[in-house]
Amino acid sequence: MSHPKTGPLLPHTAIPLDRKVPTFTRFGSYFEPWEFTDWLDESMSWKDTCYIGDWSPLQKMRVQGPDALTFFSSIAVNSFAKFDIGQAKHIILCNGSGKIMGEGILMRFGEDDFEFISGPGVPWALYQFRKGEFVSKLSHPQEFLFQVQGPKAVFTTEIAVGESLRDIGFMRFRDIVIAGVPCRALRQGMAGELGYEIQGPIEQGPAVFEAIMAAGREFGIRRLGGRTKMVNHVEACFPTPSVDYIPAMYGPEEQDFALTFSANARDVYRTTDGSYEYADISELYRSPAELGWKKNVRFDHDFIGRSALEVEHASAHRTIVTLVWNAEDVIDVYASMFRKDPNYLFMEMPRNILSCLFADQVTASDGSTIGISTSRCYSYFFREMLSLCVIDRQHAMPGTGVNVVWGRPGQKQKTVRAVVAPAPYKRDNRRADVETATS
Repeated sequence: MSHPKTGPLLPHTAIPLDRKVPTFTRFGSYFEPWEFTDWLDESMSWKDTCYIGDWSPLQKMRVQGPDALTFFSSIAVNSFAKFDIGQAKHIILCNGSGKIMGEGILMRFGEDDFEFISGPGVPWALYQFRKGEFVSKLSHPQEFLFQVQGPKAVFTTEIAVGESLRDIGFMRFRDIVIAGVPCRALRQGMAGELGYEIQGPIEQGPAVFEAIMAAGREFGIRRLGGRTKMVNHVEACFPTPSVDYIPAMYGPEEQDFALTFSANARDVYRTTDGSYEYADISELYRSPAELGWKKNVRFDHDFIGRSALEVEHASAHRTIVTLVWNAEDVIDVYASMFRKDPNYLFMEMPRNILSCLFADQVTASDGSTIGISTSRCYSYFFREMLSLCVIDRQHAMPGTGVNVVWGRPGQKQKTVRAVVAPAPYKRDNRRADVETATS
């Protein structure tokens, strides 16, 4: 799309443009508002009320035909021994070395009809589909994805739909209608709270969005901006590609696949910063077990990476935890901005932007490296600086004291004390009972 005088227009996500918003951030190849009310207010929405956020830029891949299930079974670590029509699964895709290429949501519409929604997972799946000889049809639906999350999500969505949604179990979906538009409601919880993802034809997105906003006003619904949307991924422990791990696409066995990516996409996924110095980008690859997804792996079928994961599962030595950063040390980092001597690297609030993996070295008391911290963010709800951390299992016990090295190599660095805590850090309310819930 372009303007006759000014040229290409800013590619915007499916939520209607709010012209009062002056600043935008990137989501994939699109742009989204930085914040609407303010990031502190928006970060409380999934605890007190609910928010509506736009995940429409995620890629979609629909496979229909007799080999559709066979195809996804061949590339995903998950079991498909039980997979009902109307069910969704969080599937994980690995390379031959058992390192994650991508992950996302797979929905089953019919016996031979599936849709996969992901970031880097879709290009990898597409590459594998084209390599094989699967008797199925491939398409890429143009759909909006609106997430309504928080304790008031069920009431807001029910008013917009005009009927009860209490029959939809966790990770189940069914057809609905909002503002006269046929949609789907998937019950999930990417904020670690009760929530629904509303999916439908992209051109009808603005009408559906406006209807949900109108339904949620009495409950204090908020629009979720890009500045705070990823805070919930830390509080609820949802590791994310390009900010918590690098998709394993840069090794020799993935060279042909990498050629199918644009140069811009390859650069984005491997952009890194922070104190951790790595000899090879593969040090930032992750296996399912390292990200807390060991339970998703099932060896009841053949899939890419199975042999490597069988070996790792017998002796996995790293896992994911939350780190709670020492408040005094964090305050000193900010205080250094007001001293005349060189300051420490600034800690963006509430966290660094997307599409850059800030990897910080985590050490034990003897100075040995025991882990890598990512996704540092300030949680206004907890009033704490938090991060996710892939750490050696012997140091993963909650309450264990560790150190995070803050600052780039060659620049002034600060040793920040931290304490290991469970992941997720916030109580998991995704499966909250909605049968008797009242507003």
